[in-house]
Amino acid sequence: MTRALLSLGWEGALSRTGAEGLEPLAFAVDEIGDESLQALVRAAPRAGLEVATGEGKAVIAGVRARLAAFVARPWQLPAPLVELAHALGGALPGEDPASWRTAAGGVDVTRAVLVGILNVTPDSFSDGGRYPDVEAVRARAGELVASGATILDVGGESTRPGRPVPVSADEEHARTIPVIEALRRDFPAVLISIDTVKSSVARAALDAGAAIVNDVSGGRADPDLLSLAAEKGAGLVLMHSRGAVTDMASYDYTDYPRGLTATVVAELGVAIDRAIAAGVSADQIVVDPGLGFGKKADQSLELCRHLGALRTFGRPILVGPSRKRFIGQVLDRPVEERDVGTAAVCAHAWQSGARLFRIHEPAVTRDVLAMIAALEGQL
Repeated sequence: MTRALLSLGWEGALSRTGAEGLEPLAFAVDEIGDESLQALVRAAPRAGLEVATGEGKAVIAGVRARLAAFVARPWQLPAPLVELAHALGGALPGEDPASWRTAAGGVDVTRAVLVGILNVTPDSFSDGGRYPDVEAVRARAGELVASGATILDVGGESTRPGRPVPVSADEEHARTIPVIEALRRDFPAVLISIDTVKSSVARAALDAGAAIVNDVSGGRADPDLLSLAAEKGAGLVLMHSRGAVTDMASYDYTDYPRGLTATVVAELGVAIDRAIAAGVSADQIVVDPGLGFGKKADQSLELCRHLGALRTFGRPILVGPSRKRFIGQVLDRPVEERDVGTAAVCAHAWQSGARLFRIHEPAVTRDVLAMIAALEGQL
């Protein structure tokens, strides 16, 4: 749409603003009463919106500008639609952010950002034990950077299903901090992220040169981690998950009676509110839907299809589908043969608004996303 407006002579910010207003959006409304449903059917066409109805349900569709106008003056709507207008107003996606603030400066999130996975663990599901010492990790980091990674995510505790005992803070510290110190020397232009739920490990990592904290518990495991991110001005990835580190990747928490996407959005909203209450600035936050964490294969696929719902937060979206079980189940491929499937998920996620991609092998995803950018006229 931006390119079409540019062809009309709409330059710069005007073309971007116009394209946002013409963005097509659709919202599913559950548990809507008959009176509200009938009022919606009458009012929506007058507002330039389309409505499809079912038993106690509706889908409202239209361009963003029309939807924004519909919800902007709820006092002008029929009384049965006032509550719905407020809900729609809260669900409309905010303006997509252009940057993400970290302890080492801003990250441009108007283009794809590849986050290379560096697991320094003996038991990670994909690459556990492959990098037993700092020298091996440094060599692997060089491969990731050469393949397009501009952020390196260092993790010292696996979340693979079936691991019964948490890793101690001392052990996690011993695994990760020497690696971060070495990477900071080797790759001064690359940002380093620490994948941890422990504030003590995160503090040591930030002191050693990391700029980002990737918290797979979304701030649930250690609330001090949130205040630490605020203190250090660190980038903070809040992932949706349930349970403890030892079982959050299991199928123990896959019940979503109020709907998967709605629940994930609601629980991520709680995580964001918790972080901001601890002093974290909104521009430090990235959200991650937690594919494969407390989600069966069909649920991860559903969440991928509805990923755009996370744009309501107005924060960059990170996805981490790399080599996950749901890709293996769809393609019937072992872990080491899932990189093409991973790239396909990342391509779909890009179209839905994701801009950060956490992956084991960046090269295939890098090329796929570069082709999409070329096709969209962004190169």
